Formats: sequence, C-alpha cells, structure tokens
Amino acid sequence: MEYNRIANIARDRSSGSLSGIPSVCTAHPLVIEAALLHGKMAGTEVLIEATCNQVNQEGGYTGMTPAAFRGFVQDIADRVGFDRSHLILGGDHLGPNPWKHLPAEEAMCRAEAMIGAYAEAGFTKLHLDTSMGCVGESVALADEVTAARAARLATVAEASAKGSKPSYVIGTEVPVPGGALESIGHLEVTSAEAALRTVEVHRAAFAAIGAERAFDRAVGIVVQPGVEFGNANVIIYRREQARALSAVLSRMPQFVFEAHSTDYQPPEALGALVEDGFAILKVGPWLTFALRETLYGLDQIAQVLDPAFARNGLYSTMEALMLRQPENWRKYYHGDEPERRIQRHFSYSDRIRYYWPQPEAKEAVKRLLTFLGSQLIPETLVSQYLAAAYPAVAKGLVKPDARSLLIASVQRVLDMYAHACHPDD
Repeated sequence: MEYNRIANIARDRSSGSLSGIPSVCTAHPLVIEAALLHGKMAGTEVLIEATCNQVNQEGGYTGMTPAAFRGFVQDIADRVGFDRSHLILGGDHLGPNPWKHLPAEEAMCRAEAMIGAYAEAGFTKLHLDTSMGCVGESVALADEVTAARAARLATVAEASAKGSKPSYVIGTEVPVPGGALESIGHLEVTSAEAALRTVEVHRAAFAAIGAERAFDRAVGIVVQPGVEFGNANVIIYRREQARALSAVLSRMPQFVFEAHSTDYQPPEALGALVEDGFAILKVGPWLTFALRETLYGLDQIAQVLDPAFARNGLYSTMEALMLRQPENWRKYYHGDEPERRIQRHFSYSDRIRYYWPQPEAKEAVKRLLTFLGSQLIPETLVSQYLAAAYPAVAKGLVKPDARSLLIASVQRVLDMYAHACHPDD
C-alpha cells in the first residue's frame, strides 16, 4: 500500500517530524495544473480539496459531482505526468451547509448522499462539518448534536468507500464555506479546553453508534489559531497567542490541527504554524488571487502591444459579468460603488474566482491567451506589469510567455507553503 501523508501525519509528528502538508482548495484547472507540476518537481504528494458547495452529488457551483471532479483532476495529472498514486483528494465542510435552508433531517439526508458520493469516488480525506443549524434551528448547534451528526455521516462514508477507508477531520471553528461576511478584526483563538472537548464529544458520539474504527482514522481537528483574512486585511498568526492550544496536542497524539484561511500569511507565519502543530494548511483564494493578478497584468501587456485589444479587455469583461450576476459578491462587499468595484476585482476574498468558470469569462481568458500566444513578452513589460515575476524571468528561471507566467504565479505561493511544510528540504 502506498504511504499516505494524511493517514500518517499525526503519527509522524509524534515521532518528531515537524513537517506538514498544504491543502490546495480550488477547482480552477490552471491552479490544479500548477500544483501538480509543483508536486512533480518536488517529488511530494499533492492534496487537492473540493468544498461541499463547489462539488456535490447535485453538481455544486462547478457542475461537478465528486466522481467528475476526481476525473477532472486525474486528467490534468495524466496530462502533466503527475503520478496518480501521489494524489490525495479531500472533501471540505462536508455536511448540510448547501441545504441548511431545509429542515434538518432533509438536509442531513442530502449530506449523507453527498459524503457517500465523495467516499465512493475515492476521496480519502473528509472534513465532517455539521455545525450549522438548519431551518428552525439555532445558527450554532450544541457540541453533542454536531458530533452525533458527524458520526452519522462517517458511517455512510465507511459503507461507501470502495478502496482505502478515509481519514477524517473533525471540528469547525472557522467561517462557513465561502468566507467571512464582514471585515475581520480581533479573532478568538480556540482554547485548549475546547479542542479537547471537541475530541472527546466526537469520540463518544462515534462510540455510541459503533463507529470506533472510523474515529480511529480521525487525524485532524479544525481550530482557530488566530489567522483569517477579510476583503482588505489579513490577521497574521501570533504564535504566543496559540501557545496553550499548540501544547494540548501532546495530550491527544492521534491528532494534528488543520488551519483554514491561511492565505496571505507571511512565510515566517506559515512556518510557525507548522512548527506549532497546525500541520494541514488550507490555501485557496490566494492561489486564484495570484492567478488573477497575472491575468490582469497580461491584459495590460496585451493593450500595450496592441491598443485595440482594450475593446475586448479582460477587466472590462469581468466587470460586466459580475454586475450582471452579483449573487456571488453582493452580500460580501460593502461601501459605495467605487469601493465595491475595487473589491469585486481586488479583494483578498477573491470572490471573482466564482466567475472564471462562466462561458463569458472563459472566452475572455482564451481570447487573451490566444492573442499573446507563445510569444516572449519583453522583460521590461514584465517588470512594469508583472513585477513579482520579474526576478525569476530576468534570471532565466521562468520563460516570459503568458502560460509560463500564469503557472509561475501560482507556484510562487506554493513555494512558500512547501518551505513551511518541509523546512529541511
């Protein structure tokens, strides 16, 4: 059996390894390609996760079921020569969230169908998140209710898995899928007592329905280490504030912590998170944010090369699309119209990522990349419009064509995670 980093991540830490693994949370094909190429060059496993809203048995907002998403990722892996045995697929926030507008039992039945589809499709890292209230319930549920519903979903996953049994992540002290609805200020770090209670309540709930073996494969707990990002600001990890939380891992050697919303953290903060036991680092919006930066830079370069290209520019196309279909940003972005316009395109929350799969957006990107083709972009234009890429281009490490620059933009972010998760490499 192939070594699985997730299944063994807590055991490895208990034996003295202070390494971790990034969790790439995206359905964007170029980001997935960049991640797989990055893993191929490094010779490491790559963990790619889909969320309950993004991919589910009803299609989610990507239109993909878990089986379709698996095929989608595997096709990219095969195309770039990435060994499928080094690919780990995960499901994030698996629970009733997409159906919380329904009565609890109906929502849970749909959640059961979803997690069954994930397990049957071979996803081996499953985050059980049943913390949200459904119609008629309070927003936050009692720990015992959350744990009982999580155990219920785990039994479905156990019965549905065709190959290796999945590893589980429990707990949910983070914003709901899609991100926070407001600007971020002070964050309350999860207490050591709350982390211990999460484990014990879930242990009891799994035992109550005879699912002890499933609980034995729980490897991670989602906690709040004090990191988050809003539309315009980032809360950076302060390890002194999480010292008690980090120390409690010695009392539960079965587990590591999973840190959500680690996007935009400085390299030293990412390294400190891994050292302190937050060994699974979720990243998503930062990757598509970096990709969007490069797409917009290439859009500007195209307009320099041919001023007539501005009539079909990417920025104007995306603005028109988001104004016509505001559902994915309206309740998240606030202020007057100029402020909201800036947020639509440049927010850390990167809600523009929901629009890239739209036919109009895909056509605009295709038009831009077709125009630029494989031509080498002058270094001076890279310096002007893609400054972050310039050093690597000037050194000859990155070829200055459009596709190479896009892949490199994502891999610059992944490099920071790789260094944090494998500091001795």
